[in-house]
Amino acid sequence: MPTNRIEITRPDDWHVHLRDSQILASVVEHTARRFARAIVMPNLNPPVTTVAQAMDYRKRILACVPAGLQFDPLMTLYLTQETSPADIRQAKASDGVVAVKLYPHGATTHSDAGVSDFRSIYHVLEAMEREDLPLLVHGEVTDPRVDVFDREKVFIDRHLIPLREQFPGLRIVLEHITTQDAVHFVQSSEHNLAATITAHHLLLNRNALFDGGIRPHHYCAPVLKRELHRQTLIAAATGGDPRFFLGTDSAPHPREAKQAACGCAGIFTAHAAIELYAEVFEHAGHLDRLEAFASFHGPDFYGFARNRGRLVLERRSWTVPEALPLGESVCIPLRAGQPVAWSLAALDER
Repeated sequence: MPTNRIEITRPDDWHVHLRDSQILASVVEHTARRFARAIVMPNLNPPVTTVAQAMDYRKRILACVPAGLQFDPLMTLYLTQETSPADIRQAKASDGVVAVKLYPHGATTHSDAGVSDFRSIYHVLEAMEREDLPLLVHGEVTDPRVDVFDREKVFIDRHLIPLREQFPGLRIVLEHITTQDAVHFVQSSEHNLAATITAHHLLLNRNALFDGGIRPHHYCAPVLKRELHRQTLIAAATGGDPRFFLGTDSAPHPREAKQAACGCAGIFTAHAAIELYAEVFEHAGHLDRLEAFASFHGPDFYGFARNRGRLVLERRSWTVPEALPLGESVCIPLRAGQPVAWSLAALDER
């Protein structure tokens, strides 16, 4: 008999984009209603590169959280070629910055300030290793000679393997992994390496980009991959390995920025994030492992206490709105106009 109700420790989102200003005010409630904590990406425009900027951003986030919801935004710094070891020491000593984010130059939204010469930041990585401040990596090369579907694998071979050899004590999270290559690389690591997996990369393969025509709201970075890779991601997420945990990479964009001649990369999933993960785990026959993936593995890796609150999901289908408010525009969420099998039923924040 299928399970119709599940109760889990309140989960965390270890990779989310909340943007700023009016967009922030539109989207933060979706995340705060589901997750006790979330690691917030720093790729604003201009990017969040200092502790002072990160803490100011944190205040803006908290000001937009609806009354009655307990939510702790965990802040990150954007790693540039101007970042210094002193910045790292200050971040480690702060009360709110928990990691540093590495974007290869030009890899995704607002990555123009990203790193183009990896060896030039080795002195900063050395400081991060010494201070035990995790490095969060967008793992794609941006070399135009590399096929877009191969950019994650090439990044691992070209940059991540040498980086791991040079800094074996550095804690690294390979963000939003999409390939069998990334799964196997994490599984072969002895320690200090983990990966986040998104709901959309578990639910969709690259055919979803061309289902009856070009689907701009299924375009993300890293791009969706073939079914072989999706199945490997599902096995990793539902297999109980503590090195894999939940990170939505929910990324809101106005509809006009997606439905354009040169559309932005990003899929918005925060409106139904934990519910969509539940679908994946149920279909894989491992609904009993959702709690560990969503609520235990992430805090264990980062060294945080597990949450005490509880979250209840019920098997009750609901239809995602065709569009959601986003500042002065709207955002087209994943599954727009389509059903989601699980519903958020109760939240006990304790």
